[in-house]
Amino acid sequence: MKWLNRVPLGVVVALYVLAYIPYMVITKQLASTPAPVLGRPLSGLEILPASLIVSGLLTFLFIGLSGWWRAAHRLRFGGASLPFPTRWTFLSGICTALVLFTVPMSLTFEGVSIPFIQLLMRGDVLLLAPLVDLAFRRKVGWYSWVALALVAVGLFLTIRQRGGLHLPPLAIATIILYTIGYFGRLAVMTHVSKSGDPDSVRRYFVEEKIVAVPLSVLLLALTPLLGVGAQGSQLAWGFIEVWGTPQIAPILVLAVLLFVVSIFSAVILLDPRENTFCVPLERSASILAGIAASFILALVWGLPMPTGTELVGALLMIAAVVLLSVAPSWGARRQAVLAAVEDPS
Repeated sequence: MKWLNRVPLGVVVALYVLAYIPYMVITKQLASTPAPVLGRPLSGLEILPASLIVSGLLTFLFIGLSGWWRAAHRLRFGGASLPFPTRWTFLSGICTALVLFTVPMSLTFEGVSIPFIQLLMRGDVLLLAPLVDLAFRRKVGWYSWVALALVAVGLFLTIRQRGGLHLPPLAIATIILYTIGYFGRLAVMTHVSKSGDPDSVRRYFVEEKIVAVPLSVLLLALTPLLGVGAQGSQLAWGFIEVWGTPQIAPILVLAVLLFVVSIFSAVILLDPRENTFCVPLERSASILAGIAASFILALVWGLPMPTGTELVGALLMIAAVVLLSVAPSWGARRQAVLAAVEDPS
């Protein structure tokens, strides 16, 4: 998988968007179309277990076949040497487990559009990105601040058009957990892996996933034991009964797409440039994917079309992505010209 290190960041972002669009479409379609076996659409808790399990298995298969496991820190156990996280990547794995819970959950709430929930979950992370950079004393480029402002305006307009949040308690909890998880993950990335070294990307990815994947599945498996009523029953169905239903086919596709998206997301966020550059780039790409998915769902399955304000927000995201894509090269060319003037030889 060395080819991934040579792919330009813009191409990685495009592949990320292309993988994320069908992921959102399938998840929202499962949560909106009645399943014959249940007589109602699946809930997020019924979709999540199988998709996490299969995606986790694919992740471990990738780690083994790609050789990325060789870059991880090692723990010697008898005659064996196994990949093992540091305290920082262990913390990041816990935070990533929260993200793995909340991303698919966010797409399943009735009456909450994909663009709206995407703007909320991505927007708050964008607002935190410069704080992380400033905390770690990383320089923030002017174009990153402008892109951040564009995204913030889109978020403000969309919330105002809706007349406020008006979200169910579980949706609010999902946003909070997602923000905590993403902020913690971003802080660890900045501390240990944003060096530009390809091995640091591999090391971070492996050490994070060997914690996040089993932990997320374990927490899901333990939830029904708490006796939380309908939610526990839904999770039990998602762990046990879903495998023999027709719904398992699209859920397996979701698992593959989740695995692919996780790789591209890590490559974008671990780029050595500042978080105020990388985070808007990755967040804006995911919002654009959400807008595209909303149009597909409206045209094919009759779900509501994105509102005019949501489209304005999408245009602001496009502007942010374009700015983040071209502005760094302006600075590089300017420095090259100045260097040539100062040293004409």
